Amino acid sequence: MDMQKMLKQARKMQQQLADVQDGLKDVMVEATAGGGMVKAVMNGAGELQEIHIDPAALDPEDVELLQDMIVAAVNECANSAAEVANQRMGAVTGGMNIPGLGGLGF
Repeated sequence: MDMQKMLKQARKMQQQLADVQDGLKDVMVEATAGGGMVKAVMNGAGELQEIHIDPAALDPEDVELLQDMIVAAVNECANSAAEVANQRMGAVTGGMNIPGLGGLGF
């Protein structure tokens, strides 16, 4: 394979990866905690979009439980977003592990 062809393929892959990364902003994932009392919504790029808290979860006597539910929902959402990103990036790279292109870095 000649160098020109390899460079052309690399540029094409780079553009495809950029397109996937841009498209991840439109993919939404969500997760709940506390039996649905807290719901987090994040886009595929790992940006937190929404937090929904059931008013029943607002117990001034147990703020720590609410905090734990928020953390759990956000972490689960982040894992789902990373999984979506890695699947879509992998579709472009053919499963190759390319340093710096591993999806979401969190």
